[in-house]
Amino acid sequence: MTTHPASITFHAANADDTAAFIDLRGKTRQNAVSAERLAEVGITAASWADMMRSGNLPGHVCHHDGQLVGYCFGARDTGEIVVLALLPEFEGRGIGKTMLERVMTDLRARGHQRLFLGCSDDPASRSYGFYRYLGWTSTGERDKYGDDVLEFRYTA
Repeated sequence: MTTHPASITFHAANADDTAAFIDLRGKTRQNAVSAERLAEVGITAASWADMMRSGNLPGHVCHHDGQLVGYCFGARDTGEIVVLALLPEFEGRGIGKTMLERVMTDLRARGHQRLFLGCSDDPASRSYGFYRYLGWTSTGERDKYGDDVLEFRYTA
């Protein structure tokens, strides 16, 4: 388990903060997506908040001295890790790993023995090494965005 300074805090995501989630997503290093692009695919602060309030999108966030610096969300019904986003200046501190572990724990508690996500297949991408280092493996499949589908299987 990674330890963090007191200025770094983690907690369950709050549906009232979805506008901040959308803003942060546009500021990430390699997976930045603008609010306009998210809206084009049907993701707005209101739709995101609705998914959270319904329980379909559990997530965890990280704050540094009260400022949102990252988040991770998973799909309750499918076991998909939907998004992991972190401000570039907070990379390399174990924050992404901690948020991912928290969402994985939530999804496992809901009965998922297999989790999955879409990830770049470019070894130069930070996500490529990140997930594989943590034990995620390629299924050989592609998602609707053309990304490599990785999975994590829990053993009994």
